[in-house]
Amino acid sequence: MKSGSKTAKQPKAVVAYKTIIKKIICLEYQPSQHLEENQLVEDLGIGRTPIREALVRLQGEKMVESHPNKGVIVRPITLQNTKAMFESMHIFEFGVVDIAVRKDCSMYIKLMRNSNNGVKNAIRSNKMFDLVEANHDFHMNFAKASQNEFLIRGVEDVRKEAKRLSYLSYNNIIDPHRPLEAHYESVVEEHNEIINALQHRDADKLKQLLQEHIDTFRDRIILFMTG
Repeated sequence: MKSGSKTAKQPKAVVAYKTIIKKIICLEYQPSQHLEENQLVEDLGIGRTPIREALVRLQGEKMVESHPNKGVIVRPITLQNTKAMFESMHIFEFGVVDIAVRKDCSMYIKLMRNSNNGVKNAIRSNKMFDLVEANHDFHMNFAKASQNEFLIRGVEDVRKEAKRLSYLSYNNIIDPHRPLEAHYESVVEEHNEIINALQHRDADKLKQLLQEHIDTFRDRIILFMTG
């Protein structure tokens, strides 16, 4: 029993990392906000050393930046890096299609269905962070269908960058003519269509669906940022 409980207990640096990244994704820590060490110690109730380790990891993942005389800040969200993110998302995910349709994707299709069930459960329980995570898992399982470590890594980098924007998209009435419930339903349905196209190895249909899926996401974010 003792060894099992020790295994279950996470190192404090991991707890600090997970707590900070959740606050960044949920915009509790705002873009460009200075993350002052004493404040993090107070917020998290964790010592300085694990917090410093977590910040180093977050800097490696480009969720935070270190600036001379400013210390650590949450990475800003700008129109320029948002545009670059969506361009990269298009390139990487279309690359996944070209490879995945030629491989046995049955295991990853099952995982994608499970992830989409996670999306539906998060919508029903109104848990926006869980929705962001389930959506991320869906797209990562799609990337893994390529069975290409370089593409998977590229998609993961882009999709991590997209998490804050996903939270914005899911948690805000961006288009007054389209209720959030309608947006949630379309996300689930689009995911199902992507799964079916992959199952049928229909590359053209799959690319069309992904393009529409990415465009909807991009348009909502641009509307939010410019409105």
